[in-house]
Amino acid sequence: MSILHTCFRVASNQFRNHLNLKAFVGRNISTMRLPEVIDVLKDFAPLQYAEPWDNVGLLVEPSTKQEIERILLTNDLTENVLEEALMNRSNLIVVYHPPIFAGIKRLTMNDWKQRIILKCIENHIAVYSPHTSWDACPNGVTDWLAASLPVLSQKIALPNPINSNFGGGRVCMLKVEMTLDDAVRRIKAYTGMPDVRVGIAVNKTIESPIGSFAVCAGSGGSVLKEIKDPIDLFITGELSHHDALDAIHRQIHVVTLNHSNSERGYLKLFKKILQDRLHTTTKEIEISVSKVDVDPLSTY
Repeated sequence: MSILHTCFRVASNQFRNHLNLKAFVGRNISTMRLPEVIDVLKDFAPLQYAEPWDNVGLLVEPSTKQEIERILLTNDLTENVLEEALMNRSNLIVVYHPPIFAGIKRLTMNDWKQRIILKCIENHIAVYSPHTSWDACPNGVTDWLAASLPVLSQKIALPNPINSNFGGGRVCMLKVEMTLDDAVRRIKAYTGMPDVRVGIAVNKTIESPIGSFAVCAGSGGSVLKEIKDPIDLFITGELSHHDALDAIHRQIHVVTLNHSNSERGYLKLFKKILQDRLHTTTKEIEISVSKVDVDPLSTY
């Protein structure tokens, strides 16, 4: 290799490094490092307000320090969603449901959940799950679901004993009374669901008036049992057969959307919340909502 060629390579590398340094200095790196992004997520929904049984927070951490450039939001981390993350070159997945929940005794390619964790580790993808901390926090999943109907006032159904501004479920008063039929139409339009399941209270009809309601995203049976306020309607993702029977005999109409359909629509709102809290735009940190994340159950 000639001396001239060597000098040219050195000069080229120095120029390229100069450009990379300028680009690095010009970016707001405090919002890009993984620990800083995690702090923003925890500031919005403090993990201490998640349910005691839940497994929330940073579940997979890359072994190498890195800046977060692309974030993928999803309700469930399936293999299809992971492939989407790899195609998008996402290096942080914020997944509502924790992909690691019960104790794991091995990591092999024989189980779909274990394959996902292994591939995240291999591809240096961080995984963070807020789950019930999003249910409990202001402007979280539960408040989003409560906004499916026009609310005059609302309160937390099960306030957290440490901080009453956080907690599970919401009990709401409507601005104006409406029929159950009208409420169902509004819920479907708000959530984008073409179909929902409706349980009509005993001795009432689809045209019966409602003035109050309660909500709980996901599985709402345990929350409904604890609600003592008189309500006309309960909106949730799913109820067991016996919980639904109990509700309608308590003169409470029930609307269920399927478990994750009562949660997934919140991701579009959270994308805007996260952008604002990172003080950035999608040109700096690219935040996207999964396009392949769907409820495993559908209506035919």
